[in-house]
Amino acid sequence: MSPVPRLVGMIHLLPLPGSPGYGGSMAEVLETSITEATTLAKAGFPSLLVENFGDVPFHPDSSDPETIAAMGIAVDGVVRETRLPVGVNVLRNDALSALGIAAVTGAAFIRVNVLTGVMYTDQGPITGHADQLARRRAWLAPEVEIWADVMVKHATPPPGLVLEQAVEDTVGRGRADAVIVSGPGTGVGPDATEVAAVRSVLPKGTRLVIGSGAGVDNLGSLAEIADNVIVGSSLKVDGVATGRLDPGRVAAFIEAARHHGLV
Repeated sequence: MSPVPRLVGMIHLLPLPGSPGYGGSMAEVLETSITEATTLAKAGFPSLLVENFGDVPFHPDSSDPETIAAMGIAVDGVVRETRLPVGVNVLRNDALSALGIAAVTGAAFIRVNVLTGVMYTDQGPITGHADQLARRRAWLAPEVEIWADVMVKHATPPPGLVLEQAVEDTVGRGRADAVIVSGPGTGVGPDATEVAAVRSVLPKGTRLVIGSGAGVDNLGSLAEIADNVIVGSSLKVDGVATGRLDPGRVAAFIEAARHHGLV
């Protein structure tokens, strides 16, 4: 596997068919995703991550067939249009479908919110299925990287689980290629102490990814400790994740990213 570039721009899909917020037009979903992907690519983003962010409330594990089909079409369009390394995240935690989409579209990596253990979320308890994912990747798409959250946002860990142990389990027993650290919610940055703790126990060759809260003001400190940075909310109008891209924010962020060596 060749490493995914350090900076990853988010593509938050509009609500997909079957979700409560779906607007009735798959053409609009695809047009919006391609427009945002090409905007980020032209600005200088070297890689992208596509997720069904608009599909609230999310299923905890297996997604509906129409969701998987729609995401496959959207991811394929982004891959073909930009020719960049692209990731897939099927929310809330459908890692097997994300892997399948990556395999058929040529995507480079998947994001898995809960790879090992259990987290308590607004969807209820979510259990990782690293056993199934590792086996399917081995025969279906061994080139696809697994990026796994630890202490994922919008969730609470079970009593007794400490961050360092979660990292060791995610990598050593879950076989993650990269570990993602986020703040408690969308657009909220991680605690610096927690990021340092994750870095201290990561084995050589496993990358540390910042999964939320990156902005122009803190990008320098994040770039010093992280291998990859995912950014979404701070690129949107007023910094709101559900909004559309703000060209001024995109330009300012990519300028900062170049200054700090992320692109």
